Amino acid sequence: MKIIVAIIQPTKLHPLRDALQRIGVERMTVCDAQGFGRQKGQTETYRGVEYKTHLLRKIVLEIAVNDDFLERTLETIISVARTGPEGNIGDGKIFVLPMEEAIQIGGTETGPGAI
Repeated sequence: MKIIVAIIQPTKLHPLRDALQRIGVERMTVCDAQGFGRQKGQTETYRGVEYKTHLLRKIVLEIAVNDDFLERTLETIISVARTGPEGNIGDGKIFVLPMEEAIQIGGTETGPGAI
């Protein structure tokens, strides 16, 4: 069992959710986040005044998958979240973490069956 933490652009959330549902991944946690990396923020203009935002809005997805779903889930995230054929700075990051146990609070399932 693994936990996938994917940081993506907000505009990619709905297309990614739909693509993941098509491959059988139907459960995830979605969080709004702000951060910065190589993009170094961006310059905005509001009512004629220019200002720089250092933190950019991102979406963080946490997806628990069984080992047999890992590769297809990663491939789907990469293909949908990438902008352009080779991607761009700011498209996001994916982290894969081991998961020792899963317990379904509302039922009796544990382990891979709880996912």
